[in-house]
Amino acid sequence: MVEIVRKVEASPRARKMGPVSVNGVAISRADIAREIQNHAAPNPTAAWESAARALVVRELLLRQAAFLGLEAEPQTDADGLRETDEEALIRTLLEHEVKVPTADRDTCLRYYERNARLFRTDDLHEVSHILLPAPQEDESARQAARELAQALLTRLENGAVFEDLARSHSVCPSRELGGSLGQIGPGQTVPEFEAALCGITPGTVHPQPVETRYGVHLVRVAHRIEGRALPFEAVEAEIASRLEEHAWHIAVRQYLSLLAGQAEISGIDLDGASSPLVQ
Repeated sequence: MVEIVRKVEASPRARKMGPVSVNGVAISRADIAREIQNHAAPNPTAAWESAARALVVRELLLRQAAFLGLEAEPQTDADGLRETDEEALIRTLLEHEVKVPTADRDTCLRYYERNARLFRTDDLHEVSHILLPAPQEDESARQAARELAQALLTRLENGAVFEDLARSHSVCPSRELGGSLGQIGPGQTVPEFEAALCGITPGTVHPQPVETRYGVHLVRVAHRIEGRALPFEAVEAEIASRLEEHAWHIAVRQYLSLLAGQAEISGIDLDGASSPLVQ
C-alpha cells in the first residue's frame, strides 16, 4: 500500500490533484490508500482515483440516508456474512429511493426475440487430440513439436490411424483412450483449443496444428451436437431479472448524479464514473 501511495504521489497527474472532500468533509489520503485494494486498475493513479470516487459516492449516500432519517438494519447473507452498518444504510437508502418497473411479459418476449442467440444450449463436440509437449518459452522445443505435428498430419493423410498415433506420441493421459477427450462444451478447454473446434468439419482433423500453453495439438472432431433454442417459457424469469437489474443500475447512476449535482465536491471528478458500491 505504501508503495502504491508513493507511485501515485510521484506522478505529474497526482501532483495536480488537491484534497478530496464532499460538502466540506475531507476524504483522507489514508482512507483512499486503504480503499485502493478494492479497485483493479491499469496503474496506481487510476486505482487511486477509482478509490477516491468510491469514497465520495459512499459519503454522498450516507449523508443522504442521514438526511432522510433512515436507520441501518444489517442483514446476513446465505454464507453467514453480516453487513456493516454503513452497507446496510446504503442498501436501505437505495431500496427507499430507487424504484424500477417490473419487466412485463411483452417486454421480455421482445428481448427474447431480438437476442435469440443468447438463449440456446451450448454446442457439444466429441473430440480427440494428440498433445506434443513444448513450453511456450522454449522456442526450440516448440519448433520441434511443430515439425513432428506436421509429420504426423502427413501420416494421417496417408492413412495412419489417429488412435494409434495418439497412443504412440501424445503425452496427455487421454492417449490410453486413443486421444479421446469425450464430449466438450464451452469453457472446458483453453481458448485456442476451443476456437479450433468450430473450424473442424466433423469426422476430420484440423488442417493445422493448434498451439496452446500446453504444447502443440493435433485435433479431431468426431461429432458435433448443435445447440438448440431454449423455449421462451424456460428463460422468461431470467430475462425479467436481467432487464430489471439493468434498469436498476441506470436508475442508481441517475440518482448518484442527482446527489452529486446538489453537493460540493472537490479533488475528484465523478462525471462518467459508475459506483463500485452498486455494481
